[in-house]
Amino acid sequence: MTSEMVNPLYDTLFGRHSGNASPFLILPDGSEVSYSAFLAQTAQIAGHLAALGLNPGDRLAAQVAKSPEALALYAACVQSGVVFLPLNTAYTASEVTYFVENSGAALVVCDGGNLDALTRVAEKLGAQIATLNADGTGSLMDGAANQSATFATAHRSRDDLAALLYTSGTTGRSKGAMLSQDNLLSNAEVLVDEWRFTDADVLLNALPIFHTHGLFVASNVTLAAGGAMIFLPKFDVDTVLAHLPRATSMMGVPTFYTRLLDDARFDRAATQHMRLFTSGSAPLLAETHDTFRARTGHAILERYGMTETNMNTSNPYDGDRRAGTVGFPLPGVDLKICDPATGSELPQGEVGQIEVRGPNVFMGYWQMPEKTAEELRSDGFFITGDLGLIDDQGYVQIVGRGKDLIISGGYNIYPKEIELILDEQPGVLESAVIGVPHPDFGETVVGVLVAEPGRAPDEDAIMAAAAGALARFKHPRKLIVLDELPRNTMGKVQKNILRERFGDLFNGS
Repeated sequence: MTSEMVNPLYDTLFGRHSGNASPFLILPDGSEVSYSAFLAQTAQIAGHLAALGLNPGDRLAAQVAKSPEALALYAACVQSGVVFLPLNTAYTASEVTYFVENSGAALVVCDGGNLDALTRVAEKLGAQIATLNADGTGSLMDGAANQSATFATAHRSRDDLAALLYTSGTTGRSKGAMLSQDNLLSNAEVLVDEWRFTDADVLLNALPIFHTHGLFVASNVTLAAGGAMIFLPKFDVDTVLAHLPRATSMMGVPTFYTRLLDDARFDRAATQHMRLFTSGSAPLLAETHDTFRARTGHAILERYGMTETNMNTSNPYDGDRRAGTVGFPLPGVDLKICDPATGSELPQGEVGQIEVRGPNVFMGYWQMPEKTAEELRSDGFFITGDLGLIDDQGYVQIVGRGKDLIISGGYNIYPKEIELILDEQPGVLESAVIGVPHPDFGETVVGVLVAEPGRAPDEDAIMAAAAGALARFKHPRKLIVLDELPRNTMGKVQKNILRERFGDLFNGS
């Protein structure tokens, strides 16, 4: 059946809902957008893109607020064969310049407030520009309003490029991960099965849609299952609690869950109708997992994915969702732990670099053949850059990023091991362990702490606890207390910022 499809990604996720009057999007004010209304708007936008001269394979860069129209823009790109390039709304005009230039985008869609700055960028790079505001207004929708509510879907194959997602690289230039129709479609179909999604599900989606998590996991899974989404522009505790009674499932980042747990209204009664909570994009603390289960009776299902691979692993839907792990490789995904130096597979239980292979793994980096060859092996395994191990029960544990590994006096030190000790200490809300330059050891360990509200961590007691639990070469040489850890929009701690900030602590010592 799939081989006969005109456009597998569009036909499977969107086209099959033609004529479906049931709700697809539930908006903050309680209003609804049906599948059929969404598809009509999608077709109008696709018609407008064609009228602007965009052809299948052309790239469209979108830096817009989350809205039903923004999601329809993604769908319109799929229907018209245009490659969708979502951009973080926090990027500056100079950052956007790089993405537009590197991708060769034919059209830039931006918020009206950024029009002046980005018009200069677009003109310089020979791209067209259109606006789409948070309220759904703008020149894009003005143009779409004149188009037909039907559009002849572009012929595409499963191997055709569907999206270009730029990695939030902390070193060097961002790389454009090329995701095919099959990369996106195969992953959505696997997750529907693994997480038991049906057309009866109502997913609360408060994630941004410029990122894999909110767009390709949350939205594509909902579309593949035929369910509905409570489509919130951002995470806000009051708004989430108000809409939660209508939901059956929620996808979030750890920060969502810690903020909910900080609110006394979030309890067993508030979640009794829920079927599933999942967490990703950043590590979920075991303490958060345990507190959440004690408060609500639900075990958060943690999984592991990347921009380049979509989802790789998941804790089981049925079975033990183990805190501190990301579960098992998904069906169709091969995962192994390798020696970073030699690439050879390591015995079970040893820490090494995670490599993955499967239909979810991207096609390579846009116009970076050398970088692609460095990270994507000829046998299809992708070198993730994440360090991890497979435990005695087959669960995958993420230890950290390879670039976060600390080498002190010739010893390899994995920050996660030390963070687990620090997080357990009285008065510590969370921690981040980094390596900073040291004249004697090359690098040494620094622990950055965030205090629990109203408490001051006892640094001497924490140092003593670390000394009792860890080998001497792993002991933090210094502890620093901050109000909060720097994070990106998906909640990941930005250790590169901490390393820059505290990199000269031991200069001359």
